[in-house]
Amino acid sequence: MEFPPTDGALAARIAAIDPVAYGRTRNRVDGAVTGLSPYLTHGFITLPVLVAGLRARFPADRLGPLEEQLAWREFFRHVWRHRGTAIVKDLGPPPWPGSYAEEIPGDVRRGATGVPVIDAAVRELLLAGWLHNHARLWLASYLVHVRKVRWRAGADWMLGHLLDGDLASNHLSWQWVAGTFATKPYVFNAENVARFAPALASVGTVIDADYPSLDVRARTLPDAGPEPGTHEGIEEPPLLAHAPGIAHSAVPPLFRPGETVALVHPWCLRAPPAAERALAVFHAPFHERYRWSGARFAFVTARMRELAGEPWFGDVRALVRMNRGARFVTHATRETGYAKLGEEPNVTALPEGRFLPDPDEPCGSFSAFRRRAGI
Repeated sequence: MEFPPTDGALAARIAAIDPVAYGRTRNRVDGAVTGLSPYLTHGFITLPVLVAGLRARFPADRLGPLEEQLAWREFFRHVWRHRGTAIVKDLGPPPWPGSYAEEIPGDVRRGATGVPVIDAAVRELLLAGWLHNHARLWLASYLVHVRKVRWRAGADWMLGHLLDGDLASNHLSWQWVAGTFATKPYVFNAENVARFAPALASVGTVIDADYPSLDVRARTLPDAGPEPGTHEGIEEPPLLAHAPGIAHSAVPPLFRPGETVALVHPWCLRAPPAAERALAVFHAPFHERYRWSGARFAFVTARMRELAGEPWFGDVRALVRMNRGARFVTHATRETGYAKLGEEPNVTALPEGRFLPDPDEPCGSFSAFRRRAGI
């Protein structure tokens, strides 16, 4: 898939949605998925606006599977609200008592494991910045349970390469696969791949086994290593701590006392709030911790320039504090560092939109969230 960072591309994707085909084929890697996730993650459109538009076009009985998938985003954000930064740590004990690797093996990074479905997933991740949800689960399961890589290492790696990398959805999904946010580890096999991605069936590889055997592997066996033989891969693009072509500046721009400034950040790339000026910002401390591919930076930067001109890359909290006399308005987000902007006295952070109620009582599972949210 290609993802131009434009309103026209977003509108075309929304217009192409066929909820019946989506419900029928969404689990296949070639299914009629929407491809909206980069636009949702980066705030080109909010979930309430998207869902309202879909409900105006389609009868409710056709939207069930699609709305359920969108509800997972709401659920992950619900967990994030209640658990905070704990979502980047084990929420429960891992199934294997051994030591997980902190680095992703080089053969995995190159897409050269010899397991066709894994190598295809890695190549698509690196070249397109996107993966079908099933491919994400398969890749995560292979890394954690077959190659014994700590889920956090894999989650950070995938987050950086995905155009739609969202901390809550990504890291909690990896924890679900790892078994630290679920009752058991998620494993898959070649038969499952053959059902949903027949061209990548992976017969004769380490995943060509029954589920009980793969569950035993997840709990008791060390790194299986790559498949025997030589496997050709591709070069992984680097993950970067700063946006290419934009200087990392320690000197914030200055604004007049009383001036209102809309801050456009990477998680709200729609028309900025009403203000005298708009400034696009990257919060440098976040990107030093969670590195992005050049492609992801390019996607976000192009949209920022369209909305607010050349972005500023630096410590955004320092910018706000250096301009105590100015008033800033921005859209709230829970992303590390960016969320702290709302704590500054001269910043108004507009609340994130939801299309489902957010239960006050923490929900430890999606099924509990569904019941309490009334879906």
